Amino acid sequence: MDSIYLDHNSTTPTRPEVIEAMSRCYADGHANPASQHQPGQRARRVLEKARQRVAEILGADLNRHKADRLVFTSGGTEANNLALFGLKTTGRLVVSAIEHASILEAAEWLLERGHRLDTVGVDRNGVVKTSDLTNLLDASPEQPPAGLVSVMLANHETGAIQPIEELAAICRSHGVPLHTDAIAAAGKIAIDFQALGVAALSVAAHKFQGPLGIGAIVLRHDVALAPMLFGGHQQEGMRPGTESVALAVGMQTALELWHKEQDEHRRKLTVLRDRFEAGLKTGRPGVVVHSEAVARLPNTSNIAFPGLEGQILLLALDMAGLACSVGSACASGSTELSPTLRAMELANDIVASSLRFSLGATTTEAEIDEAVARILRVCRELGE
Repeated sequence: MDSIYLDHNSTTPTRPEVIEAMSRCYADGHANPASQHQPGQRARRVLEKARQRVAEILGADLNRHKADRLVFTSGGTEANNLALFGLKTTGRLVVSAIEHASILEAAEWLLERGHRLDTVGVDRNGVVKTSDLTNLLDASPEQPPAGLVSVMLANHETGAIQPIEELAAICRSHGVPLHTDAIAAAGKIAIDFQALGVAALSVAAHKFQGPLGIGAIVLRHDVALAPMLFGGHQQEGMRPGTESVALAVGMQTALELWHKEQDEHRRKLTVLRDRFEAGLKTGRPGVVVHSEAVARLPNTSNIAFPGLEGQILLLALDMAGLACSVGSACASGSTELSPTLRAMELANDIVASSLRFSLGATTTEAEIDEAVARILRVCRELGE
């Protein structure tokens, strides 16, 4: 066992079945699905079948009278950016303090250009405070109406699951659309778009063993989305550009496989995560498991090692053949402490000593036991 990969929240290995399905697409030589000729029509049918199936598994209905819509994107970052730039038209933007960089940095870009930005706080477990959102949305002379709220479904660093249905109800009562970034949640917990009550939802295929390079934003029937790109009529003009049939089929295949195996997948990951955390607590009693007291994704452990520097520990573990992270891969080059953990108002030394370990479908019990052993050994060596 040379290398152990515990960074599945960053990206997951593509399933062989997905690669095979995409290979068949490439071998079939599909034409441009926007073309009107018969080869183009055949490609269109395959593409739309994939769109339909992905939407169905995510709890959206593309067939009813007031149909939901699913727009393919290049990935999660584009889907999140498209939500913020395409849904917000007037008023303030409200986001939670624990959002992914693809939301926070897009929101800051809007702020720098004169838009008003407000942030919803979280408690010490990393769960959004619903009362904060209500206060921010209540009308008053001091604050103009909000135009959009964005709160993630589950946090990519701690795994903490957010009360999206309750937040969506608050937003509806104030007439404000709610977008949720479900990128970390997809492929770990069941998602029901309509039951959540949100206006829009983002996902990315490479987070659930699908291919890199494709994601999607799901939209409620009554939501208008302004495009960020121009130059074509594809996807009702909301996201123009030639769609990749193979990537869409890869996303469909990965999501279908997860959907079929989801109960066993969730049970296995929960058992392995708990075994991992218990082993570290036994071997190093001072460790702190963030968001342990609330509902979490079954695969995510964010753990503080008081007395050690997280960045140094990360590098030492990498040398020991264990891959993990200090947080989101999109912020891996940053020297700043985790925005998520800082928003939880944890002590700086706890935040600075924290690492994220994220398990996946390919993680084994033997890998978990060996990971615990390597982590404890490295911690002892760094503490000497």
